[in-house]
Amino acid sequence: MRILHTSDWHLGKSLEQINRLDEQRAFIDFLVGAVEKQHIDLVIIAGDLFDTYNPSAAAEELFYEAIDRLNDKGRRPIVVIAGNHDNPERLCAASPLAYKNGIILLGYPSSDAGDWKITSETIKIADSGPGWLELCVPGCDEHTVILTLPYPSESRLEEVLTVDYDEISLQKAYSEKIGLILGKLSSKFRNDTVNLVTGHLFLRGGKESDSERTLQVGGALTVDPSVIPANAQYVALGHLHRPQEIRHAPCPVFYSGSPLAYSFSEAEHSKAVFIIDVVPGEQAIVEPLYLNCGKPLRRWIADEGIGQAIKWCEEGRDENAWIDLEIVTDRVFTLEEQKTLRTLHPGIINIRPRIKQDAGAIVSPESREGRRIDVLFKDFYRYRMGVEIPDDLMEAFIEIINEEDIEPGGGDKDETKTS
Repeated sequence: MRILHTSDWHLGKSLEQINRLDEQRAFIDFLVGAVEKQHIDLVIIAGDLFDTYNPSAAAEELFYEAIDRLNDKGRRPIVVIAGNHDNPERLCAASPLAYKNGIILLGYPSSDAGDWKITSETIKIADSGPGWLELCVPGCDEHTVILTLPYPSESRLEEVLTVDYDEISLQKAYSEKIGLILGKLSSKFRNDTVNLVTGHLFLRGGKESDSERTLQVGGALTVDPSVIPANAQYVALGHLHRPQEIRHAPCPVFYSGSPLAYSFSEAEHSKAVFIIDVVPGEQAIVEPLYLNCGKPLRRWIADEGIGQAIKWCEEGRDENAWIDLEIVTDRVFTLEEQKTLRTLHPGIINIRPRIKQDAGAIVSPESREGRRIDVLFKDFYRYRMGVEIPDDLMEAFIEIINEEDIEPGGGDKDETKTS
């Protein structure tokens, strides 16, 4: 069985108000071509299809076009789980149509793929229950058993994990709960099936970047890799935007990462999807397929002043990239100078001065990108009040922020921004 693992498309996400749907559309074109050239039997998309809880019509249109093309009129099953950015009900609203061709949309940890009928002649759900399914994949002699864990917040698990607000206790309770769920479901694995897990969560040890938003303020929704079932042959995760393997897990565990760089902290990251070759009872062979779509992100630091930046633009440096430009200077730039730079290089997103002081020191404006909202609130309180924030007030703030992620009726809103 040959599987492609992708995640974190974040359709509709912009870069400093720059629309990137054309770049995302180019990624979809690449992906559709790749599944054909690589003879992929099954596609797993591990959450965060959209960037917001209420995506634009254009983003939704691109998503449905993508899964329809990947499915190829019922020839290839697609398994999609919701991430922390996705509205579970909205993601799964198309289930009556999608399932007919073997496109499986799962919004909650307890979702049962067997609730909907597949009418494809070759794709069949042999068995299923809350959080798992056994799938018959066209062209493969063996079935696959997949444990599915769409973003498991407390509200989506429909369970309060602990009444203790201590972060360590919360992390321990959450990790143990995830381990309990996966441990119980792993009993569905068999020696004659390809045994997989897909989930959208944060494993301890994963490398983050600034474009992810925390699953919960305080980092309570963190999972210890040791709770992953050792008898899984491959674990396909979403949430972290850097492609990576979690090396201390008891089985092969990978984040495929986002297809585009969504923050300048990812300027030098390679982007990829993973292709997995696996048969029952044997170790999976995992290979990255590197992506060449989307404009690269580049950081320029002009330590010789604005003249150096203008020269780079005139030379055509990184002409097909989005640019974050920092210029060492002893004065504020005029609007005309900024206009000149943007005219010479339309890809310049940010222009930031680093002001030289009389003593020669350089002062840079502090960026809030990537900083957690609770840290920002602590800094703001200290600035306004002149003292550190009391623990009880900080706990109340965190509780209010986390409660705001819950929609009336149990759904999660788009997660709190950290930048």
